[in-house]
Amino acid sequence: MKNLKLKSARAAKDLSQQQLADIVGVSRQTINAIEKGDYNPTIRLCLSICHALDKTLDELFWEEE
Repeated sequence: MKNLKLKSARAAKDLSQQQLADIVGVSRQTINAIEKGDYNPTIRLCLSICHALDKTLDELFWEEE
């Protein structure tokens, strides 16, 4: 499932995939794969992304039914 919430939060901060990747210490391809729903990040990476984007885990990674 695509993570449109992550993509939207990243865009709201005016960050490219590469810039976010640099902040959290992963490759741009990893950020791309998370946004496309092709990669399930570790909780540590999820938290790093949340801190970088000033969001909570619920706001970025919780799927609503």
